[in-house]
Amino acid sequence: MSQASVGVVIATRNRAPSLARTLRHLLGLPERPLVVVADNASTDGTRDLLARDFPQVRVVSLPANRGALARTDGVRALDTPYVAFSDDDSWWAPGALSRATDLFDAHPRLGLLSARTLVGPDAEPDPLNDLLATSPLGPVKDLPGTQVLGFLACASVVRREAYLDAGGFHPLLFFGAEETLLAYDLAARGWGVTHCPEVVAHHHPDPEPRTGRSATDRRNALLTAWLRRPLRHAFGRTRDLAGEARHDPHARHALRETLARLPAALVARRPLPPQVERAARTLDSLVPPDAADTGATV
Repeated sequence: MSQASVGVVIATRNRAPSLARTLRHLLGLPERPLVVVADNASTDGTRDLLARDFPQVRVVSLPANRGALARTDGVRALDTPYVAFSDDDSWWAPGALSRATDLFDAHPRLGLLSARTLVGPDAEPDPLNDLLATSPLGPVKDLPGTQVLGFLACASVVRREAYLDAGGFHPLLFFGAEETLLAYDLAARGWGVTHCPEVVAHHHPDPEPRTGRSATDRRNALLTAWLRRPLRHAFGRTRDLAGEARHDPHARHALRETLARLPAALVARRPLPPQVERAARTLDSLVPPDAADTGATV
């Protein structure tokens, strides 16, 4: 793999110590990837840290917090054919990016590759790995691995052309459970989305859950339904959330935020092509009840 084949994009905000650890891992990889940090208007000295300790890293300094959309700013700052995403608490195993590049080179329709994720200092397998590996969408001849319609953003590699063709992460969602919508949009454009467990990422999340994440993930899962799924499905998901809102404050918050964004979602609504909708329906019954809190689905 040449140095110019792959870049890594990290979107970050106010996580300087964790970001520094991630960069030390990435910059020590044998692949020597180009690294771009898209900084979401941090106020904790992140930019000073980058200039002082990591001058080889390209920085995209954003004037405001753009959430997951910052990843698109990072992708546009690169000209490598493939882009791996890391969060400020995740990095790639040695050799993983070389393997991903080989898979993309060999499969021109591959748009996004979802890696196997190992969590924490003990490298425990993320439960999502098995869910993705056993996806009923199965393999196809012109793609590696198993077809999926979801992934974990910090353990994914994209073909830059495909990512931009699909529009990247959607601005309406901002951040939280944003992966499924991108998987839908890639598949709708004819790009393959697969899980390839031979590519490995490490994730060291903060053990303390981030405040408000459950409500945000539920909101974005429902907005995804309104943006891409049949109206009957979207109404059903809304009814379900409204029922939960009677006794769950997170659900009430998610419902209020969804309704505030619903006019914009209806303007941007673009139902999935029939073959992608059939695949999405196949997966609907397999998503565990807590999947919305993981930020990824099958």
